[in-house]
Amino acid sequence: MGMISEFKKFAMRGNVIDLAVGVVIGAAFGKIVTSLVADIIMPPIGLLIGNVDFSDLAITLREASVDASGAEVPAVVIAYGNFINVVIQFLIVAFAIFMLVRAINRLAPKKEEEAKGPSEDVLLLREIRDTLKANKAETGSSLPPA
Repeated sequence: MGMISEFKKFAMRGNVIDLAVGVVIGAAFGKIVTSLVADIIMPPIGLLIGNVDFSDLAITLREASVDASGAEVPAVVIAYGNFINVVIQFLIVAFAIFMLVRAINRLAPKKEEEAKGPSEDVLLLREIRDTLKANKAETGSSLPPA
């Protein structure tokens, strides 16, 4: 029963729900980026380099044919144009995520520890250090008097 309750505790955390929302939004954003690349960015680039549709660029390794039984055998191709589209989509998504994280990091408040200064432990260690230095200067020994 311990593992089930631990899993339930994990699944009900806010971070898991935030992650689920992020995945759904990310999927929708992925469709937008796919359309942006395929419908808006690549057509002008293809036009500039000679009226080429990148999604059609491929190296044919074997032409389509019909076998002895009359069944169609599809062509074997390396679709490098589609790969170029996917790489551009990835770069756009990666840049958008980079800009989002950068903006969030700028808007996020500084950690309280940085704003407050050194912790109590550090202050106590500094006090001990200073006391030891003072004892050494007075007695010539770093050990406290007995």
